[in-house]
Amino acid sequence: MCLAIPGKILTSETRNGVRTGKIQFGEISREACLDFVPEASVGDYVMVHVGFAISRVDREEAERTYQILQSMGMLESELSPEAADPASGGRP
Repeated sequence: MCLAIPGKILTSETRNGVRTGKIQFGEISREACLDFVPEASVGDYVMVHVGFAISRVDREEAERTYQILQSMGMLESELSPEAADPASGGRP
């Protein structure tokens, strides 16, 4: 199952015309495309789905959603190392 996971933008840069950023999900960080949320900046929280930030959310909503997903055991499969390895068919 692919879920949108809330995370905090740690960095933002443009490479080859694509805006990307390092997103923190608890103690894990992944790179994601930020082109769909041009209003988001470093320090903001975004919902990330299959490597794309798809919406900006406030900190409280991000934390609440993250805790719910964690309590349901949904984060392990979404943020596992295999999910970050494109060679394994997973997501960044």
